[in-house]
Formats: sequence, structure tokens, C-alpha cells
Amino acid sequence: MNPEAVIVEDDAFQHEIFVKAVEEAGYQVRSFTDGAQAMTYLQDHAPALVVLDLHLPGLCGDEVSRRMHALPHLTETRLILATADPRLAETLQDVSDLVLLKPVGFIQLRDMAARLRRA
Repeated sequence: MNPEAVIVEDDAFQHEIFVKAVEEAGYQVRSFTDGAQAMTYLQDHAPALVVLDLHLPGLCGDEVSRRMHALPHLTETRLILATADPRLAETLQDVSDLVLLKPVGFIQLRDMAARLRRA
């Protein structure tokens, strides 16, 4: 069985790219378009990977990231943050495994997700 990944992205175009790229990297994907819904799921599940947009409805991505780090069952979960803000990306490198600047391409995300799967 493939490891689970959670995608949290509210932009429909990027959401579709994220889901397909991570599936092609070998993950079983569960996806959300709202940060609060994703956090509700993450409180009871420990996916291998989370790909998280920072600007989300419900609960912003940096708050989702902060709450994830406080949950002991998520200590092994790999985190990829996605943002269009280069300054924000720079400040978040210490709290994630990768920070990708949007727009994120299919091949870029697929390869990064596959590399984290093997690591």
C-alpha cells in the first residue's frame, strides 16, 4: 500500500497539479481546499507527506504548520510548503522539509515528493 499524502490547496488549478503530481510520486492522496478542514483531519491521521499552501480559507497554512508541529503523531510527517511570496518562503525554511515558490510545476513537485518518499 502506498504512503498517504495530504494536499491542502485552495486554487483549483494548483490543487489539480498538486494531487496528480503527488499521486504520480507514489502516494495515496487525500486533499482539502480549506485549512481548518485539513487540520481536523490531521489531528487524527499521520500522513507521510503534507503539501500545504500558506494562503488558505478557514485556517492559514502557517497556523496549520504550527499546529502540526505541536502534534506528536506528526513528527515523522514530511512537510512541503507552497507560497507565491519569496520573503515568506525564506522565513519558513526552518519549519518545513521544502518550500516551493508558486507557481509550482507538475514535474518539480512530483520529483520533490518522490525524493522525500525515499528519504
